[in-house]
Amino acid sequence: MEKNVALEVRLRRCRNVITLGVRPNFSAYKNWERDLIRNSSVIYYPTAFYADIFDTIGKRTFPTYHTYKFTQDKIKQTTLFQLLNISHPGTHFFYGNRQKTNILNYFQFPFIGKIPRGSAFGKGVYLIRDNQELADYVQLTHVAYIQEYLEFDRDLRVVIMGNRIIHAYWRIAPEGDFRTNVSQGGEISFNNIPEEGLDLALDTARQCRFDDVGLDICFAGGRYWVLEANMKYGKKGFKEAGIDYYRLVEEMIDRNEI
Repeated sequence: MEKNVALEVRLRRCRNVITLGVRPNFSAYKNWERDLIRNSSVIYYPTAFYADIFDTIGKRTFPTYHTYKFTQDKIKQTTLFQLLNISHPGTHFFYGNRQKTNILNYFQFPFIGKIPRGSAFGKGVYLIRDNQELADYVQLTHVAYIQEYLEFDRDLRVVIMGNRIIHAYWRIAPEGDFRTNVSQGGEISFNNIPEEGLDLALDTARQCRFDDVGLDICFAGGRYWVLEANMKYGKKGFKEAGIDYYRLVEEMIDRNEI
């Protein structure tokens, strides 16, 4: 019987998965571990490094290589959303000091500035209301990622695994903060989850070929918008929803859903 193999430790508590760990040197794996990797039809959580390599030789991974390519890269995500004509706030990138001087030709205060790569959990997101705040922000990053400001006090986190929605909840911003991230004090609510927001999230994941993602959706100006995709989402929402994450994954693997 084929054994299910994972590299990252995310599934270490799953009874039906052998977690080998991540070794940057493939030669550092023991012979039996290399054989497991070679013979397994799918590798779970291989990391971006190995996902690239496995994709090259035609080995399936979960998440897909396509999902890994957009992890914590807001520039790539925005470009993909724009290409697919997915509802997404107006966004522009400004490279280097010369381009940054043109920001106010494109945007009026207030607007949002983000650290475009590597930031998560609400960090690296700034509400820019005047010239001084803009000057402070552009010193933080070579590429200025500027996005129109949409006014809302909550957004919808929709977690998708495989090709279905696992759960969804509102993230309500704490008083005095424009950010809704739970890690920044946002409150979780499961009340009145809108079908239109869920449909947008599922359609976005399918178009983008994301199979393990937490999509953030907001409602502003009479419509729903996709804010960003989070491939390194936390498990607090699972706990609040009464979902045993490890049992869920075990069952999805047993049913060949992922």
